[in-house]
Amino acid sequence: MKTIGLIGGMSWESSKIYYQHLNEMVRSQLGGSHSAKSILTSVDFDEIERYSFSGDWDKIGDLMAEHAKKLEIAGSDVVLLGTNTIHLVSNFITDAITVPFLHIAQATGEAIKAKGMAKVALLGTKFTMENDFYTKILTEDFGLEVIVPDLGDRDALHSIIYNQLVKGIFTDASKMFCLDIIKKMEVQGAQGTILGCTELPMLIPDHEASIPTFDTTKIHAQKAVEFALS
Repeated sequence: MKTIGLIGGMSWESSKIYYQHLNEMVRSQLGGSHSAKSILTSVDFDEIERYSFSGDWDKIGDLMAEHAKKLEIAGSDVVLLGTNTIHLVSNFITDAITVPFLHIAQATGEAIKAKGMAKVALLGTKFTMENDFYTKILTEDFGLEVIVPDLGDRDALHSIIYNQLVKGIFTDASKMFCLDIIKKMEVQGAQGTILGCTELPMLIPDHEASIPTFDTTKIHAQKAVEFALS
């Protein structure tokens, strides 16, 4: 079994779910008392958040590269970045390490194509919804049409993520708001919805949405386990 390296803490609320998925998936595959061989390095999310809102993405990139190097030196055979938004600076990671880096959008695109879908909605932070670092992979590598909510809904969703979800606050009101957004996306032709923030799957159970959802945390972890056991 190969060793999975995870850059976590963005937020730790979802990092703990990554750890749970990795171990449950390995045990499911191998049985018995098996668990994932993994190494975790975790950041102070307050620092990442401040740099994000001030637009200091190069500083975030340098931090991600530093943590990725730590994982490689410690013996990781593959590196995961346990967040959707910070993949905006994934090039800093790939430039810093020699082991494979598994991009969350690449894994998500594969999962969507496996379901035979052509048009999907993307929910996440404004950084994820409004920049092309994520959608470019989905459109160019997988031929998908990707739509996002209108500006007002993007602003509200962004606020929910940073003021509630990353702090471990999950309310019924926020869940209903997100489910309403998904219904709007369905009206616009979306066949499925990407939960493009690693905390969103904790808020929105798949069976409650009007169209299928793609849990990017679980998809990303599954890809890592496939690599580790290959």
